[in-house]
Amino acid sequence: MNTYNVIGIMSGTSLDGLDICYCNFQLLKNKKWNFNILLASTIKYTSGLKNKLAQAKKLNGLDLMLLHNELGNFIGNSINDFVSKNKMNKKEINCISSHGHTIFHQPEINLTTQIGNGANISTITQLQVICDFRAVDVALKGQGAPLVPIGDEVLFSEYDYCINLGGIANISYQLNKERIAFDICPVNIVLNKLAQKLGSDFDDKGQLAKTGNINQKLLKKLNSLNYYKIAPPKSLGIEWIEKNIFPIIEASNISIEDQLRTFVEHIALQILKIITATNKNVLFTGGGTYNTFLMDCISNLSTAKIIIPSKEIIEFKEALIFAFLGVLRLRQEFNCLKSVTGAEKNSIGGCIYQPFL
Repeated sequence: MNTYNVIGIMSGTSLDGLDICYCNFQLLKNKKWNFNILLASTIKYTSGLKNKLAQAKKLNGLDLMLLHNELGNFIGNSINDFVSKNKMNKKEINCISSHGHTIFHQPEINLTTQIGNGANISTITQLQVICDFRAVDVALKGQGAPLVPIGDEVLFSEYDYCINLGGIANISYQLNKERIAFDICPVNIVLNKLAQKLGSDFDDKGQLAKTGNINQKLLKKLNSLNYYKIAPPKSLGIEWIEKNIFPIIEASNISIEDQLRTFVEHIALQILKIITATNKNVLFTGGGTYNTFLMDCISNLSTAKIIIPSKEIIEFKEALIFAFLGVLRLRQEFNCLKSVTGAEKNSIGGCIYQPFL
């Protein structure tokens, strides 16, 4: 089988919404993959569900499992609505490939947890569901993240670097014939929280940060964090951000605008520590690319060729690649690379739930 129609599902740490991306993949005669995004949509969480997800790490075991089911139901019902609205034929869909929503990510103690019960999704949609992509890699002593690099390597190989600016910025690139990838630094998790203190859900186009000034003392403390000195493989979770980033920012005793401006500079500098080569093609995706002030800061300091693709790729690249991870899982091919995660070996991640038709 060389043609697949898959629904990719992505729920990011910044809680922007649930990305649903219906994709077609074709394996060509030259062994390269062609892809098309056929339909895509972002479904906003209800305020109640969004608040629960934001506080999920504080829940007891029973309440977390109930939320696991609730999110699975929300994903399943959202897919059914998406299919119905677009008059799609379910018989043409090979599977749903769901990232889930990350609650805990502490690979140093072999722990990663994504919720959104795949059994519930499969039962509601009556479609095959693949989920829980990270667990096998963590069991193999890997970081369990990032998972997108296999898609960067296969589907976006024309770019020297692929950077996604979501709740956390991550990067993927080829080095010595191996794919290297890691989390760079927090982005929207921090920027959104600061903007919310000023009454906005997020800093639209970076206009709030633009009015602030860089505080060199705060910038130095942020840039001095030990994570930035560690060689990859490495990854970040909300736990690390809450322990290491927010206390430093809160202790700065400067205006929120100055905190935003300083953190934008911090993001730009951390990215530019990595993309130092001149005239390299750098593909930027994720919600952070709409922060034009942040992108200007990166562009003004960089000698690389900054490429911002179509809105479709900006918003749905991660959901697209999770759909592709599902294809690789169906084909019993590696979808998680040890060169990226530091695991003992490459692996095939993902649990499969079959519907009872």
